[in-house]
Amino acid sequence: MSSPALLPVSSRRLAALSPSSPVSFYPHHRATLRLSEKFILLLILSAFITLCFGAIFFLPDSSKHRRFDLGLQDVLIPHVEQGRSAGRDGSAGLQGGGVMVHGGGEEHRHRHRDEEEQLRKMIRADHERALEEAKEKLKKSKDQIRAEIQTEKNRVMQDMKKREGKQLPVVPIPKLVGINNGDPGDPDTREKQEKIKEMMKHAWDNYRQYAWGHNELKPLSRKGHTTNIFGNSQLGATIVDALDTLYIMGLFDEFRDGKEWIEKNLDFSVNAEVSVFEVNIRFIGGLLAAYYLSGEEVFKQKASQLAEKLLPSFNTPTGIPWAMVNLKSGVGRNWGWASAGSSILSEFGTLHLEFVHLSYLTGDPIYYKKVLHIRKLLQKMDRPNGLYPNYLNPRTGRWGQHHTSVGGLGDSFYEYLLKAWLVSDKTDTEARKMYDDAMQSIEKHLIRKSNTGLTFIGEWKNGHLERKMGHLTCFAGGMFALGADGSPDDKAGHYLQLGAEIAHTCHQSYDRTVLKLGPEAFKFDGGTEAVALRQNEKYYILRPEVIETYWYMWRFTHDPKYRQWGWEAAQAIDKYCRVIGGFSGVKDVYSSSPTYDDVQQSFFLAETLNDDLLPLDYWVFNTEAHPLPVLRSMNTTLSGNVALQ
Repeated sequence: MSSPALLPVSSRRLAALSPSSPVSFYPHHRATLRLSEKFILLLILSAFITLCFGAIFFLPDSSKHRRFDLGLQDVLIPHVEQGRSAGRDGSAGLQGGGVMVHGGGEEHRHRHRDEEEQLRKMIRADHERALEEAKEKLKKSKDQIRAEIQTEKNRVMQDMKKREGKQLPVVPIPKLVGINNGDPGDPDTREKQEKIKEMMKHAWDNYRQYAWGHNELKPLSRKGHTTNIFGNSQLGATIVDALDTLYIMGLFDEFRDGKEWIEKNLDFSVNAEVSVFEVNIRFIGGLLAAYYLSGEEVFKQKASQLAEKLLPSFNTPTGIPWAMVNLKSGVGRNWGWASAGSSILSEFGTLHLEFVHLSYLTGDPIYYKKVLHIRKLLQKMDRPNGLYPNYLNPRTGRWGQHHTSVGGLGDSFYEYLLKAWLVSDKTDTEARKMYDDAMQSIEKHLIRKSNTGLTFIGEWKNGHLERKMGHLTCFAGGMFALGADGSPDDKAGHYLQLGAEIAHTCHQSYDRTVLKLGPEAFKFDGGTEAVALRQNEKYYILRPEVIETYWYMWRFTHDPKYRQWGWEAAQAIDKYCRVIGGFSGVKDVYSSSPTYDDVQQSFFLAETLNDDLLPLDYWVFNTEAHPLPVLRSMNTTLSGNVALQ
């Protein structure tokens, strides 16, 4: 007999029992079995929970799951029955007295450990098998998803290649009256033209030297500048914006440099979130104008490629485009500051000219349909006091804040209603009627006279008229003059006079500053007239709207004062905005020692105009002053086969 000292604790306790006292053994034996059963059941429960958890996430097929259940049942039931049998009669542990009890306990524990180990192995094997099968299924699922995505990508890319590779139709280019000569004859006028040309060269040459390929120039820092409207991408906005001006001025070497950069570097497949409005008026407008002026096919191709990138912005419940779109992903959104997630009237309403020309050039009606849909939607909507609010939600089709302005947020929408009529060779009567109705409401609710008789256009905001006029609003003088011919009820003279009054008011806003350059906004409150009161309204960023109105008024009246006012503004720009590295905006037009904002805006090079070139019977200028030809046959066909009406 083995020494009790060498026995395990439990065996030593069993050896101390009398063989004649088997009842004393049963409780302990049952406790041991219960402990084993609890351990096994706990282990099984743990394994079962683990497998269920795995099944939820990895989803092995049903047949494998049934095999696992059967395997577990085959192990579990005999083992439990064996334990129960031993617990009932104790025969396995009572043969041969205490030694046999010890030996039986050892044998039982060995068998118990073997069974536990076997159970663990079976559970582990089944779990690993199920896991591998689930991983394989998941891998197949991912591969299938990737394959489907790649297939869709390939389809889209093939479709885009077909569109981009498609030969665009040859479009007759209107005759450029005066473009080859342009000599005014008058020495004084010739001298002034040469000065304007020199200013253009100064702006371009510095951009060429210090910021080539960047969107804009910082003329003091002498490096590139980019704003969020171009998504922090290098798209050469100044190059594209300046092309038509370079061509019109006869700066053909500079024009060729710009064309070469566009051919080699202008790529719209960039991960950049851009302003749909700004990219349309600057890039598409600039490229189309360069094509019409020069006949170079590269400009037409680039305009077509970019237009494809803007189309996803129209993917809204209403068809009103988002303010911004990512050129690579096509994802659109609106400005965070806009009222209730709205799109801006002046932005989605300033696409018509360019998109009509895109359909004309490509033969694809989608561009025309997009802008026509916007017009149809606006026609159906109720307008407070007949006015168009500046905000429209593209999801709900409802107006946002009831704020109406002919300046920022609203301005070029009205301009494009008129110019849609003009570019159609005055056949788009729907656009003309919308323009005339809008002008009638604007004149009734927004146009007022100051105490000294200055005519101004205020802003309707929060149920009342704000007696403030922005620099941007000053374009309206030229718009009234441009739309005078064709106005209803023989009101041509009235609108031409209204244009003259607005021109006079805006000239006063310039004349009442120290620098003779107009502020960003000016008030008509009490004794204050045509003067900026707040510091954040006193800056000038090379805006052209006032000079634009002078130009139109000169064209329609030939009153020499408009030429003189334009020349005075040019001299002021040259004197106060010219720096060694180009031209910069100034922060306070009322200060004799101005500080600079260090930005040469791309539109400064775009919106420089000559007097007698490009007659208005043949050309319509987009809101960035890019000339687009009147489409004489637009009322019947679009590039031959695609009907417009």
